[in-house]
Amino acid sequence: MHHLKTLALTLALGFPLSALAAGIPVKMYKNPNCGCCDRWAKYLETNGFTVETINTPDLVSVKEKHHISANLAGCHTALVGGYVVEGLVPAKYIKHMLADHLPIKGLSLPGMPVGAPGMPGTAAGPLNVYTLGTGLAPKVFATF
Repeated sequence: MHHLKTLALTLALGFPLSALAAGIPVKMYKNPNCGCCDRWAKYLETNGFTVETINTPDLVSVKEKHHISANLAGCHTALVGGYVVEGLVPAKYIKHMLADHLPIKGLSLPGMPVGAPGMPGTAAGPLNVYTLGTGLAPKVFATF
C-alpha cells in the first residue's frame, strides 16, 4: 500500500502543469505588425494554451472596451477564461489566476519590456505583473 501511495504521489508531482491548461482558449487582439505578440502566442502554446490571434489596427477601442488604462497598457489584449490579460504576462501567472479563480478582472504587464515572454533579451531589472480590477487600484501580483 505504501508503494501505491508513493507511485501516486510521484505521478501527481511529475504531471506537467501545462497539461492541465491544455485546450484553454486565448483570444489575443494585436497589431498585425507586432512580432513580440506572435512570439508570446507561440510561448503560450508551448505552455498548453490554444491562441486565436485577431489582428486589428484599432487596439485602442479593444483596450477601452476592457477598461485598460494607459499606464497598464501592453502591446496586446488577450481574453482567457473570463479574464483580461494585458501584455506579455508569463503563462504561470495566467495559470495561477485561472486555477485560483482570483476575484480580479485580469493581469497586466505594461509596455513591451525586454526579457518578458515574447521580447528577446535580458531584463534590465525585475518586471512587475499587476492586477486589473474595476475601481480597484492596481497591485503588484508578481515580480520576475
